[in-house]
Amino acid sequence: MISAIALDLGTTSIKAGLLNGDGTLGNIVSQPAPHITSCDGRYESDALAYAEIAERVLAACLAQTDNLPPLGLCSQRSSFLIWERATGNPLTPLISWQDNRGAASCAALRDAEARIRELTGLRLTQYYFGPKLCVVLQEHPDWRDRLERGEWLVGTLDTFLIWRWTDGKCHVTDAAMAARTLLMDIDRQQWSPELCRLFGIPLNILPQVLHSAAMNLRLSNGLTLQASMGDQSAALIASVGTSCSDVLVNLGTGGFVIRYLAEDSISPPPCRGRAREGVETPHPLNSTPILAFPLQGGRNCGSNSNGQSALDGYLRTLVYQDAHAHIAIEGTLNSLAAALAPYPVADCRIEELAVEEIFCLAEPSGLGAPYFRNDFGIHFSESVEHLTPHQIAALLLEGIIFRVARILEDFHHAAAIERIYLSGGLSELSCLQQGIALCAPCPVYRLPQKDSSLQGAALLACGMPSATRSAAEKMVISVSHHALPGKYLRWKNWLDTLLEQS
Repeated sequence: MISAIALDLGTTSIKAGLLNGDGTLGNIVSQPAPHITSCDGRYESDALAYAEIAERVLAACLAQTDNLPPLGLCSQRSSFLIWERATGNPLTPLISWQDNRGAASCAALRDAEARIRELTGLRLTQYYFGPKLCVVLQEHPDWRDRLERGEWLVGTLDTFLIWRWTDGKCHVTDAAMAARTLLMDIDRQQWSPELCRLFGIPLNILPQVLHSAAMNLRLSNGLTLQASMGDQSAALIASVGTSCSDVLVNLGTGGFVIRYLAEDSISPPPCRGRAREGVETPHPLNSTPILAFPLQGGRNCGSNSNGQSALDGYLRTLVYQDAHAHIAIEGTLNSLAAALAPYPVADCRIEELAVEEIFCLAEPSGLGAPYFRNDFGIHFSESVEHLTPHQIAALLLEGIIFRVARILEDFHHAAAIERIYLSGGLSELSCLQQGIALCAPCPVYRLPQKDSSLQGAALLACGMPSATRSAAEKMVISVSHHALPGKYLRWKNWLDTLLEQS
């Protein structure tokens, strides 16, 4: 019996899969996403082509079952567009989360950075929807009136597709996606008038914010959309349940390290007189509902004596599970697959790491959280012109291992972690598995399910708990003594000095 169907709206591929009654995912259909063009920091693709591929993928997956199971949707975060209400035709390309046109608006708001972070739990960076939309409206001031009159609509990728698949009836997003726009108050779980004023974005043009689960939206293809969320939130749901002692390390096109916050290490949100559980209360300014679900944790994580500085700079991620909104803490690694693509990384063995005394950063588009440094791409401590591609591959793998280990170390200092789970395509590399296990503060396990985001969306859609951890394989280190942990300590000192000097 099929329990759910899920669709993953990725940056490089679009996937759909069917969730069986035992919690396993199968019948996966995948097609490449439309090509993203880049020029002068602008990353764009064809929104209609993306929608059409997503529809084909979903239909092909659905053809493998006789019933109409609930649909779970997970999406790349912060990619957005503007489209015409009357025709559904995009007026802009799909502007990718990778696009950096929002840098100018971020620079103009540096004096408000602390307040923005207080409200959102995020760093002020151009990756998010808010800064990019701010610049688009500045470049096209006449567009604002069309949006405010409702002739044109704006939203992230999930919003556009849901609007399209409900025949224009629903202009919505979910709270977990809204929480990664720099426009939502993460404690109140609604659009913030203050943030909208700062970015010069009319609040009334934004989509309605819904709970990530139990959406109950009937689509034109006969399916009912029950759950929608960002890809990282979905991966966490699939991989670690709601345990605060477990950490997920997902390594794919990019990478992220994420865990739920321990409730005893954070400040609870203030009481706001919320309505009874599960009831949406209209906001008096824009009729966007205040979600009446209790929030587990808060954004002031690490407020205890050990954790405050350790978690500085990391992102707060909103995750819905078990009818509650949870806060997770997240570190990010940018564009890993692009860094490794030219090199024979699959041939590298753990014994070949920590041979050269050269340190490396392996993120072509700049360091992700907690650093957010665009002035560093792929960076070596000294010239590598004399090295072979195989040796450079080993250095790049070290750079990824060390960045993951540093995030894990910070998380462990804030609140002890007991288990680390690896997922994503790059985590299949034995060298990465062994290297992370050597440098990690606790046991490391490899999850059997590659498509964790897809599985998490399906699990949330049908209300099934995660089943993947029981099948996880514990990483056994194949070498008893290795120089990698020692080099990691020296890499940390090198990185701290590098960041301080630049």
